[in-house]
Amino acid sequence: MKITFYKYQGTGNDFILIDNRQNVFDVKNIDLVQKLCKRKFGIGSDGLMLLQNKAGYDFEMIFFNPDGSKSLCGNGSRCIVAFANLLGIIKNKARFTTFDGEHSAEILQNGDVSLKMNDVKSIENGNGFYFLNTGSPHYCSFVTDVKQHDVFSEGKKIRNSERFKTEGTNVNFLEKNDNSVFVRTYERGVENETLSCGTGVTAAGLVASLAGISSADNFCNVKTLGGNLKVKFKKNTDNSFSDIWLEGPATFVFKGEIEI
Repeated sequence: MKITFYKYQGTGNDFILIDNRQNVFDVKNIDLVQKLCKRKFGIGSDGLMLLQNKAGYDFEMIFFNPDGSKSLCGNGSRCIVAFANLLGIIKNKARFTTFDGEHSAEILQNGDVSLKMNDVKSIENGNGFYFLNTGSPHYCSFVTDVKQHDVFSEGKKIRNSERFKTEGTNVNFLEKNDNSVFVRTYERGVENETLSCGTGVTAAGLVASLAGISSADNFCNVKTLGGNLKVKFKKNTDNSFSDIWLEGPATFVFKGEIEI
């Protein structure tokens, strides 16, 4: 059986997307998800997404990490909105549901996709780190010379520490960069550093605001190894955040078929 797939990337975060409105892909086939995501042996990606029918919404997104676990993916969500536009399901705006509930999104005039994230009601300010959930859990800490930081080793150690080893966490290392913040992320589920992480970028933008280093009161420009994004938000008096938007490119790479 052949399955048609599409490859998208959002600031270097690359994904396999499948139109599953006709149930061509078995959502319980985790072994196949893992196989397709493997680099060298499969298509290769940071995750696999299924676009499905959902009553009351434009579509449903089911996102799998390369290890087969499910989560919210910010960059993946932006890519599937662009994919839905390519398929003619939406035009410039979308309302869809996924792992952490309902989201809305808009395709901007320059082609970038702006995704509304869920509110962040609390951020833990620990001893040298911040911890918050932006749809996925994120550990954030500021470092010097983030470009030379050993993200893989340090991120893996924190992700598998006593506190986080059961459910896991994404680990972000941040550095102030002119009027923006530079972030590198070790992603759980991928179990490696990725060129960009949408929920991690969102976490970095909010933490930068909380730490007083973002360039404005209602947005933060965030740089990653794969490109630049913007996080817009409303910072509340109790240090919670609402009206959060993640904005950046979502790029079609190629379309193909694979025998399964």
